[in-house]
Order: sequence, then C-alpha cells, then structure tokens
Amino acid sequence: MKNIKSFPFEKSRRITLKETMSAKKAIEKKTGVKRPIRGRPAKGSHKYVPTSIRLHPKVLSWAKKEAKKRGIGYQTVINESLIKKISAS
Repeated sequence: MKNIKSFPFEKSRRITLKETMSAKKAIEKKTGVKRPIRGRPAKGSHKYVPTSIRLHPKVLSWAKKEAKKRGIGYQTVINESLIKKISAS
C-alpha cells in the first residue's frame, strides 16, 4: 500500500477487547515475559498536594539533568531530594 489514502477505512472494523486480551496472552506465552501494564502508575499511599513554587534556574536545570539520567520525572527528583533532607534532620 503506497498511500494511506488508498486504505478502505470505511470497510475496516474495530478490534474487540476480547481479541486484544487474546493477543496479549499469546505474546506472553510465546515470549515467556509478562507484558507491562500501560498507563500512569498508582501514586501509592501518600497523597500529594498540588502546589506552585519558584525555583532558581540552576536548581531546575540540575533536577532535569538528574531526571533524564535516572529516567524519571524532574519533580520526582526534587521531591526525593527534599524528603532526604528532612529525613536527615
């Protein structure tokens, strides 16, 4: 198919949830690896409070670089640093 416009979308159908789950189980059985659950992970037992703060650009730059190295969000890096600081006190 050279051009996506030539695909007959009006004749296609949606895949059902049952078909999706069946395919997922077949992949897991074939590879022997459980497929990860997609979507946002649960926050756990702690409730977070939405807030807005102003940070020095150097702090934000450090947090973003650290987050990229660790493969997590920069807000998580800042939160972990603050928790570590209060735990040490």
